[in-house]
Amino acid sequence: FVVPQFSRENYHIWIVKMRSCLKSFGLWEYVDQDKRVPPLRANLTIAQMKQHEEEILKKEQVVSCLHSALTDDVFTSIMHLETAKQLWDELNERYVDDERVRSIKLLTLKREFEMLKMKESESVKEYTSKLSHLVNQMRLYGEVVHHHKVVGKMLINLPVKLEAKVAAIKESCDLKKLTIFKLVNKLQAHEQRFSMKVDDVTQGAFQARH
Repeated sequence: FVVPQFSRENYHIWIVKMRSCLKSFGLWEYVDQDKRVPPLRANLTIAQMKQHEEEILKKEQVVSCLHSALTDDVFTSIMHLETAKQLWDELNERYVDDERVRSIKLLTLKREFEMLKMKESESVKEYTSKLSHLVNQMRLYGEVVHHHKVVGKMLINLPVKLEAKVAAIKESCDLKKLTIFKLVNKLQAHEQRFSMKVDDVTQGAFQARH
């Protein structure tokens, strides 16, 4: 299977992807619980011997997964560690920010989120891309951001050119049930119609002069 690739810059994203990947293949317990394979006992059945072999294979597989996800320089610095738990803990020790640093970063992201407004020159796509990036970063740092908070944020920070559409959305939609995806679709559809009208007016004015 495809292993999420690690870099120092993407650690907070990588750790979530890798955890999901290992869970989906039944390997996470070797990291989370530091599961060990007990030594072979006497008088095992064929089924028990087969299970023991599978457990050993899984133990080696999870270590291999972690190794293959790392860049060469990171790998060479931790290749002496033997278990998946040791590898995981070492990576956390190196690359997870301490609580104070995380709090400061999260505070900065929340401030950026509150201050972000759509400019008149921006498209809906450009603005929502910035907003989504901030929301995703906040979630990576442990902040719970509900969709209705993002919807509310968008509706009060859109420019004058979208005021009429915002008023119509507030009038016709249940904002608590309105998803970000549906809101963006409504705004983009309005933006496209507005752009077409501007083009028609511009073309009409050009033809009138000629």
